[in-house]
Amino acid sequence: MASKDFQKYSVLIASTLAFTVCFMIWMMFGVIGIPIKKMLSLNATEFGLLTSTPVLTGALSRIFLGAWTDRYGGRIVLFLLMLSCVIPIWLISYATAYWHFLVLGLFVGLAGGSFSVGTPYVARWFERNQQGFAMGVFGAGNSGAAVNKFVAPVLLVSFGWAFVPQVYAIILLVTAILFWFFSYSDSSHLVGKSVSLREQLGVLKDPRVWKYCQFYSIVFGGYVALALWMVQYYVGEYGFDVKHAALLAACFSLPGGVLRALGGWLSDKYGAHQVTWWVLWVSWICLFLLSYPQTDFSIKTVDGMASFHIGLNVWVFTALMGVVGVAWAFGKASVFKYISDEFPTNIGAVSGVVGLAGGLGGFILPIMFGALQDITGIRSSCFMLLYGVVWVSLIWMYLTEMRQLDVMKPSKKSV
Repeated sequence: MASKDFQKYSVLIASTLAFTVCFMIWMMFGVIGIPIKKMLSLNATEFGLLTSTPVLTGALSRIFLGAWTDRYGGRIVLFLLMLSCVIPIWLISYATAYWHFLVLGLFVGLAGGSFSVGTPYVARWFERNQQGFAMGVFGAGNSGAAVNKFVAPVLLVSFGWAFVPQVYAIILLVTAILFWFFSYSDSSHLVGKSVSLREQLGVLKDPRVWKYCQFYSIVFGGYVALALWMVQYYVGEYGFDVKHAALLAACFSLPGGVLRALGGWLSDKYGAHQVTWWVLWVSWICLFLLSYPQTDFSIKTVDGMASFHIGLNVWVFTALMGVVGVAWAFGKASVFKYISDEFPTNIGAVSGVVGLAGGLGGFILPIMFGALQDITGIRSSCFMLLYGVVWVSLIWMYLTEMRQLDVMKPSKKSV
């Protein structure tokens, strides 16, 4: 029988691999949605709904998946979750109508619920002083959004979009089998009482929970939304093909996933308040610059008319997106640090509600991106929307917290 140390690290590695593959599949429509959009003649709003439909199921499913993990254990729940997604993913390659993609997308979205299974499953294998590290490593599976941008375009260009879901279905099946053989169960990790829906909704009476929902809807919901939106943005705004657009979009998705553990370390050192404050400020500045549309204008001078152009070239745009990705990686960790600090006896209920808010943000934002683009005709309107939401978060945070804090002063409290 394997030692306890071997088991816990095997669980961590197997679970992180499973979450990475699930997140990759969750973001699939961000790439294959581009040829589907052309095939079905979709407008920007319809494209936004197509890409975000799986996110809705992933957000809502975490309510019961977390409870099942408490009751039956993460190993069996995550294994069955992956198996249940294999057939719907495969069937996407045979879809021909818009509603086919939407319905199948709802089933595929269950893969996004893997986060609420893996987080408690992994954490319970580690001591309390190692749980932050373990959850940070597992959370780096968000980088599956970047993996999707490396893998899907190559398959799409070489074999057509319908080949992508077939390959992803096989990858998920193989991952489920590997996960089963390299993960373990421990009956002592099961809890007799899981967090009920009534308890989760009850925490909404605390205004702090609403604030953390707002923060997480930006740092996670915004991350998911832009990870879905950016490939087609590069194609439309800068004229890249899908393959090169996906590689540039990965400059946002990759750091936004893999640096979450570093964000947890910073939150332990400086405190969740200070890290989140700087995350929001950095986001606000970058989103302001990203919001400015490509502009040509002329002015009358003493020597006649002079024409000027204002706009971000692709390299500056990509660099700013990379900074936003890093900031939001830190922010995803700092929001959960808030929860563990301020709700130590109710962390399950609060994290469930806050995580749900983040997922719903990832569902609603792409639809709003598309609607704004259809209404205004301005592609950068998606960044204008995010800029406004971050502005609201900054004001809210300043009024409720920052008047009492010294920004970036090392925290006396460590976990």
